[in-house]
Amino acid sequence: MQLYLPVADLPVNVFLVLAMGAAVGFVSGMFGIGGGFLMTPLLIFIGITPAVAVASVASHIAASSFSGALSYWRRRAIDPALASVLLCGGVTGTALGVWTFTQLRALGQLDLMIALSYVVLLTTVGSLMFSEGLRALMRTRRGAVPPRRTHNWIHGLPLKMRFKRSKIYLSVIPVVIVGIVIGFIGAIMGIGGGFILVPIMIYLLRVPTSTVIGTSMVLTLVTMLFATLLHAVTNHLVDAVLALILMVGGVTGAQFGARAGQKIRGEQLRLLLGLLILSVGIRFAIELVIRPEDLFTIREVGVSG
Repeated sequence: MQLYLPVADLPVNVFLVLAMGAAVGFVSGMFGIGGGFLMTPLLIFIGITPAVAVASVASHIAASSFSGALSYWRRRAIDPALASVLLCGGVTGTALGVWTFTQLRALGQLDLMIALSYVVLLTTVGSLMFSEGLRALMRTRRGAVPPRRTHNWIHGLPLKMRFKRSKIYLSVIPVVIVGIVIGFIGAIMGIGGGFILVPIMIYLLRVPTSTVIGTSMVLTLVTMLFATLLHAVTNHLVDAVLALILMVGGVTGAQFGARAGQKIRGEQLRLLLGLLILSVGIRFAIELVIRPEDLFTIREVGVSG
């Protein structure tokens, strides 16, 4: 069943897009991430311009995150105080990211920048997460005791605040900075940033795993909702029809993903997530190397549109 997308300016198979939304929603709920790192490339691969894909996927990420966050909220697995501080930086970073997005599009370099950013970010983060997850899995199988987490220089910074749900005493400075970075990257690349935020919160900020995923989803929900509104008002690139189809699939898939994630051990989740991120990065790199003419054709359409 073909449906015409007015902003993307091309017909798509409704069931294909719906299935994509459900699959990415499932991944979002399972790993506690927005899923944009997977959805945006998938839309680009089926012919939608990178600019429209980034702007429209933000709404899908928000819907999937809302569904997942609701599930974690019911289980009291969200730290409201930590989420609030993260959002202080996240909203600022999102606004800055949308402004940068607009400037790059005006210069005609937006689509190329999106493609290069995906290749670099996904292959780097995916490799690091995969190797760490593999090491953790091997330690578990050998019965080795995991290395003790010690406090680093971040925990010596001033302006500390007690986050009761997470049971940590931490400076708000690195938390706000992390929020800014995640919001900025999300607005430009159309990703929730959870696959970056979760490792940072666990390994640098020492936030317990029990509250990391749910808190991450709250940040993703608000920043992506804000990004959708800004993209719609400033760039007019949000395709409402595409966003609606993705949201329907995403909300459904996220509920099943959240349940599945509870049945998988932490090191296994990190290993699978790292492998998934690395695979998408490699796939994007192959497209960029083998068919670079498609990217530049897309870039011209995106700018003129």
